[in-house]
Amino acid sequence: MNRFLKSDFFYDFLRAPIAVASFVVVSTLILLALLANFIAPTNPFDPASLNLMNGFTAPMEPNAFTGEIFLMGTDDQGRDLFSAILFGLRVSLFVGLMAVLLATVIGVFLGLIAGYIGGWLDSLIMRLADIQMTFPSILIAMLIYGVARGVLPPELRDEMAITVLILSIGLSEWVSIARTVRGSTLVEKEKEYVAAARLIGLNHSRIMIRHILPNVLSPVLVIATITLALAIIAEATLSFLGVGAPPTKPSLGTLIRVGQDFLFSGEWWILLFPALTLLALALSVNLFGDWLRDTLNPRLK
Repeated sequence: MNRFLKSDFFYDFLRAPIAVASFVVVSTLILLALLANFIAPTNPFDPASLNLMNGFTAPMEPNAFTGEIFLMGTDDQGRDLFSAILFGLRVSLFVGLMAVLLATVIGVFLGLIAGYIGGWLDSLIMRLADIQMTFPSILIAMLIYGVARGVLPPELRDEMAITVLILSIGLSEWVSIARTVRGSTLVEKEKEYVAAARLIGLNHSRIMIRHILPNVLSPVLVIATITLALAIIAEATLSFLGVGAPPTKPSLGTLIRVGQDFLFSGEWWILLFPALTLLALALSVNLFGDWLRDTLNPRLK
């Protein structure tokens, strides 16, 4: 720990106010999501805790019928918006993190194979990547989501909605990671330590996993951080369109979709607060990823 605090990386981090601010915002939001059960005044997804008389209560104003006051107001169902945002933030972060993890595993695996093995396998993987890059990732995610939902039995669709959402986003975001790992692998496999590993008789899988993989993970960390912001936005977009998180486990995108219905009727807070939370989360992750990219790029040193 002491070594990390004295490192150039930590010194550069402290000298970058945007990176510090974005890291603080992301850490705070993650902490709020993890502690939602203890921080949220109510469980917004428990029908027994809802009171329709509290519906459309403005922020910090007493309800006309019950007299209750809510920090960020309530929605049309009388659901405390602050509690709903905390629980929705948890769903958005979980889907984004799991989707990025899936995309990273797939991208690293295919990139290593394409770069190290080469030949027709490299051509096949890269052509698949080129084809996928010609379509917007959100359309690919919607296609995968629709196919998966069509295959599942109707009684399992809501139960498996989060899993299907993770698969659809993860399978649409692996291309940039695979291309980066392939390029780094092409460089690393020509170095002397790889030739020495072959000389002592190590098999290809051991060379890729134990020797090449640790040396190509640095750019993957940067891309995964930036991809996290894209995955969170993709999840919010799918949920906003009604093909994402189920109503029983709404995410920030679902809350924004609900708030959009009441924007022009005067209940502005139902849309504003979830939208600001999503904006703060995605922007902070993106800014921190940009700083990581610049800091870990030796050409900018």
